[in-house]
Amino acid sequence: MKLHYPWNRESLDHRNALLYAMGISEEDAKRPIIGLINTWNEMNPGHFPFDKELMREMKEVIYAAGGLALELPISGVCDGICSNTAGDRYTLPARDLVSSEVETVAELNCLEGMIMMATCDKVVPGMIMGALRVNIPTVVFTGGYMAAGHTRDGRMITLTHGKQAYAAHVAGMITEEEYEDVIRHSCPTPGACPFMGTALTMCGMAEMLGLSPHGNASVRSQSEKWHAMARDAAQKIMEAWEKNIRPRDFITKETFENVIRYMMATGGSTNSLMHVPAAARQMDIDITPETFDIISREVPVLSTIYPNHPSYTMEEFDAAGGLPAVVKELINGGKINPQTPGLFGCLADKAACVNKVDHSVIRPVADPIHEQGGLAVLNGNIGTDSAVVKFSAVSPDVWKFSGPARCYDSQDDAWEAILRDEIKPGDVVVIRYEGPKGSPGMPHMETFMAAVLGKKMGTKIALVSDGRFSGATGGLAIGHVSPEAYEGGPIALIRNGDRISIDIEARSLLLHVSEEELAKRKKTWKRVSKPATGWLQLYRRHCTSAHRGATVFWDRETD
Repeated sequence: MKLHYPWNRESLDHRNALLYAMGISEEDAKRPIIGLINTWNEMNPGHFPFDKELMREMKEVIYAAGGLALELPISGVCDGICSNTAGDRYTLPARDLVSSEVETVAELNCLEGMIMMATCDKVVPGMIMGALRVNIPTVVFTGGYMAAGHTRDGRMITLTHGKQAYAAHVAGMITEEEYEDVIRHSCPTPGACPFMGTALTMCGMAEMLGLSPHGNASVRSQSEKWHAMARDAAQKIMEAWEKNIRPRDFITKETFENVIRYMMATGGSTNSLMHVPAAARQMDIDITPETFDIISREVPVLSTIYPNHPSYTMEEFDAAGGLPAVVKELINGGKINPQTPGLFGCLADKAACVNKVDHSVIRPVADPIHEQGGLAVLNGNIGTDSAVVKFSAVSPDVWKFSGPARCYDSQDDAWEAILRDEIKPGDVVVIRYEGPKGSPGMPHMETFMAAVLGKKMGTKIALVSDGRFSGATGGLAIGHVSPEAYEGGPIALIRNGDRISIDIEARSLLLHVSEEELAKRKKTWKRVSKPATGWLQLYRRHCTSAHRGATVFWDRETD
């Protein structure tokens, strides 16, 4: 069997000698080696389903098709494990680390192809970034969603409800028993958190890029349907190897724009404004926050699940037809090109997987939930490059909001302040020095906003930050303010009591302070520098702004 990798005899024999040490036969060593790039670990429920039984299933299919599948483990972090700790500074940099691991194991082992397995927030985009650099036949198989949790009285809960319950408990609004009930029952099974957070938004990116089986981004984890998709993924990687089909053969700028169209239709995570541009940049394709805003004005919100809906989760979304149903409605409404190709077929093929769409969950384009997409990019004299808000998770009552600034140089300080009732209705809370360089690592501001929601203040205060949010964050939360405070952006110059105005429909974020006064403040500004060593120090030194993907892999190769 002829291999695609250009081996010479000496190097191939040298490799094979090491394979023989592990019991691989001479005949099997002649097969194309397909890497099963696996992020399974015992600290992450989203990646826990990628177990030995699943590996066995995939290996059998690949072997029957003439290949030899070998498992290669890499990092698989869970944002939720380290939420509201110093460890959260590592989650966004982990994306670039994962991309480097994919590149390393693929290139070092001279793989003929790979199936990359991941589910969670930073790991899926990191894998895609690495795959686009390596550009060998590749399939992405994601882990599916976990079941929604329920309290003893039947109320739907997810992981993020635990943070809200904590703030409510501290405020005396619920009992210790009620709080413990939420914590114990919010995550009942393995899989991705079952809301439209970053994890399932990124699984959607993998599928919309044409790298995953139809419906993989909206299937229940560990179900028989999910296992069938795994076997389909294994079969498809061998077809891709036979025909030497590589990701760059079918992924184009239009493909990335279609990813954004899906995100807008479903109210996807604000983190996509960093992950999609960073991935596209690996192909020298420029996707900017402005790209998101242009598409947001073209594509309406068709489906809202939590946090955009009070009770719908991925269970309802899946039952309604899932990602293929959204694609079907976008095609029917003339909002997406049905002939856009992918490894598993074009978008028309994906839409054909759905016989009937439940329009109570996934609306047609002619009857949308919102006329515009779920994310909005704001401009003004605070985020002079950009800032982002997931307005599909914001009550229309506060799409316009104005109030005095209350400034904090860390999320911890702001969180303690709201728990002490120091933040009042009408305030615009500013949390800064939490950007890619400032923290460094750009941790989530979800703990603060969960406290806001837990104390029933979601329509009473606003947050403006150079940090980022969980995809599950609700309320008037504006993030990714760029330039960040660490770089001397205007957000660093805001003082307590300054008036800030927000107008989401007008895409406006304004500080009512004169340019002359800001210039005066800039002269006396002193940077807040938080300690960092090792990988975080390296990331701070080389990463780009949130406006440009917050990545160390932004710059193109130059001679």
